[in-house]
Amino acid sequence: MTFRRVQRDRTMNLFKGFSLCFFCLIAIVIGSSPEVGSDKWLEDMKEKPKGDWTASEASDYVKHCIIR
Repeated sequence: MTFRRVQRDRTMNLFKGFSLCFFCLIAIVIGSSPEVGSDKWLEDMKEKPKGDWTASEASDYVKHCIIR
C-alpha cells in the first residue's frame, strides 16, 4: 500500500466514525423531545417563557391546547 492510500483509508474511517456519532446524536435528540400536543409537551411549553417560543411552537400550542 502506498502512503496516500493509507492516508485516504484513515480519513474515510474517521469520516465514517464522525458520521455515525452525528447521526446517533441526532436520533437521541429527536427521540427525547416529547410529541407535539402531548401532556409532557404542554407542560414544557407552560414552563418555557412565552418570549422564547418560536412561531411554530406558538401555532402548535394554539392548535393542540386552545382549540381542542
